[in-house]
This record gives sequence, C-alpha cells and structure tokens, in this order.
Amino acid sequence: MVHFSRKRISGREYLYAVQSVRLSGGRVAKITKRVDRPVLTPGLRRYFDSRERGLLEKDAMGRYKTDSVFTEQQIANVEATRSDYKKILRKLTKAQKKDLLDRFTANFTYESNALEGNSLTLKDVAMVLFEDKVIEGKDLREIYDTTNSRAVVDLILARKFRVTEKDIIRMHKMLVKDMGIATGYKRIPNYLMGRRVKTAPPEQVKKEMGGLLDWLGKAEDMHPLKKAALFHGKFERIHPFDDGNGRVGRFLLNVMLVNAGYAPVIIRKSQRVAYLNALEDFDGGYTANLERFILEKYKGTFRSFFQVYIKYLQ
Repeated sequence: MVHFSRKRISGREYLYAVQSVRLSGGRVAKITKRVDRPVLTPGLRRYFDSRERGLLEKDAMGRYKTDSVFTEQQIANVEATRSDYKKILRKLTKAQKKDLLDRFTANFTYESNALEGNSLTLKDVAMVLFEDKVIEGKDLREIYDTTNSRAVVDLILARKFRVTEKDIIRMHKMLVKDMGIATGYKRIPNYLMGRRVKTAPPEQVKKEMGGLLDWLGKAEDMHPLKKAALFHGKFERIHPFDDGNGRVGRFLLNVMLVNAGYAPVIIRKSQRVAYLNALEDFDGGYTANLERFILEKYKGTFRSFFQVYIKYLQ
C-alpha cells in the first residue's frame, strides 16, 4: 500500500510517496519517490510495481540456493509471479476478488477431489458450493468431500492455517468430516496402490511427522516453492492418516505458498499420471521430477487462471 509523507530537509518541506515491501525472514524494505502531489497516478503505480518486483527478485537471488530445476531464471520468473499476484489482488474490487477466489475454490476443489476418484463435475461442485444443492444420484460422501474442501480452502486463502502438527491434524479432521473416516494419525498400516514405497508404520508416524516439521524449519536457504514440493513428497511418503492423505498434502502445498505470498496451485485430474509418476520417482530418491512438476503446475495455474482473469477485466 502506497502512502504519502512529508519531510523537512534544510528548511524546505518535500512530499514523498512510500511503499513497504516485505522480504524473506520478516525483513521490510521501503521504496520512496519524491512527488509533487499526494495522488497515486498510473505512472507512479507502475514505478512502485517495477521497483517491488526488482527487490523481490534480488532478495530471492541472495537468499535461496539455485540448482538444475530452480535456476536463477526460474527463481526470477516465480518471484515475478509473486509480485504480479499481489498486484492482481490489489487491482480487484471486493466483489471481483470474491469472484476470483470463488472460481479458484471451485476449480481447486473439483480437481483435487477428482484426482481421488470423486465423480462430481465442475458444474456439480459449483452448485454444491455456491447454491447449497445436493446433486441427485450422487454419493453423499462426495457431497461432504466437496463442502468440507470449501471450508478448508477458505481458511487457506485467509492464511488461517500454519504447517504445524496441530493444524495438519485439524485440517484432516475438517476434510473428512461426516465421511466415516478415522481422524488423527492412522492406527493400522496403509498401502499405496501402484507405488512400491512403504508408508510409515502407525507407531512411527508421530516421530516421522516431527522429523518432517523439523526439516521444514531448517530449510531456510531453499526457495519456498521447492520447499513446498519436497515437503509434499515427504508427506505423501509418510501417509500419516488412514485416508485423505493426497487431499491434505495438496492443501498443505497451498498453505505454504499462500502464507509465503505466492499464488496457490491447482494439480488437475488430467495431470494425474504425470503427478503419480513424479511422486513415485520421489519415493525412489529422484526428487527433481516432482520439483519440476510442481514448478510447472504453479506457473501454469498462475498463467491460465489468475493472469487470464485480470486480462478480461482490462
């Protein structure tokens, strides 16, 4: 948010436009520009947007390690989307922002649940979420799957979740409400169809989840999108719950992105085979495919969902 302040220098008073930019590690940088009048003109807005993007890119380059997937150019591209996402939300009216986030909620809910076999169409999901309708002939569990997901997405977009053991268990409980699924960590072993990996045995889940959260807290030199991708793979390998692990994992992916100021991501049903293959490669110790998959889906979601939306409002 740009504000205006006056400073007296050598007996003369000057007017400045000022904007604060939140950088990594909780640091804040200020952008200032001397102006003649306290009006945020389009030209002044473009100046601050350009400077903000530059600061975010420079901050990321100095803070995060690069590698074959998260190269300097890829990190610069992702940081540009972070700045643009903030700009898009700022441009929207309250009604437009609600419409955009409602559209995202419907699409994310449909795609995430469809990956797990939910048969509701996107139109069905929209009717359940926004018209409170029960779709005739559909399993009531699929309806609960959808309404529960809406409640969690709303909290994610409002930044009401943190990646803590308490919030992960709370999220799972919300997602499986009224679906006849046991809540809390699993009490009997589970197996993943089509994947060779052995999930954590019930007696090891709490310890492994603690180790995962410890790892997350220490991975400070890793770009947030890379960190989110690796966390997702590690979480899915643990598979801490009796059921609903895929959904919880994808929701947590967006908790990490949204809390860090990035746009959320959608993994589509049409990408299921590539997604499962990337997870299987991760289980085998080859992490780059999952990192690359999440990176590309993030950029694709931003381009085809958020950028397209603002394009048609201009």
